[in-house]
Amino acid sequence: MSLDETKQFVPLNIAVLTVSDTRSLADDKSGATLADRLTAAGHRLAAREIIVDDVDAIRFIVKRWIADEGIDAIITTGGTGFTGRDVTPEAIEPLFEKRMDGFSIAFHMLSHAKIGTSTVQSRATAGVAGATFIFCLPGSPGACRDAWDGILAAQLDYRTRPCNFVEIMPRLDEHLRRPKAQGASA
Repeated sequence: MSLDETKQFVPLNIAVLTVSDTRSLADDKSGATLADRLTAAGHRLAAREIIVDDVDAIRFIVKRWIADEGIDAIITTGGTGFTGRDVTPEAIEPLFEKRMDGFSIAFHMLSHAKIGTSTVQSRATAGVAGATFIFCLPGSPGACRDAWDGILAAQLDYRTRPCNFVEIMPRLDEHLRRPKAQGASA
């Protein structure tokens, strides 16, 4: 993996959602970690909210952001564990048009190198919905740092080679825009 310095950086509009029953903006270290890192990389923080661990509440915000043409990617933090209140994957995975299984694998590889087998306690997941990338991270600042630094910073940078998410963004909804076949009738 390398950066093609001949290409211009393309800033994305990224929304950050913290899923927690106990956090506020004042003490949301994970959301702050993501917001700080994405803006330092040159992206724009399109929105930042905190919501309780509730399937309908989480889904409401994420659906709103998916429908917002000004939001390119959504990163959630929190609610990916196994306790009764951890419902982020249940809320968001049904919205995916396409799952990104490789993200979870890459995240667990990075995490395993830092915290060993404890990584199995995370259900980090990702996918695409409505031409919007969605990444669901654990609620710890360390996990957010690892995911951003080790995966997202490169994949959300148009200059990353051999490939990156930004270069395929214009084609995420091509199935919705496909012209009729020559000679086909309405």
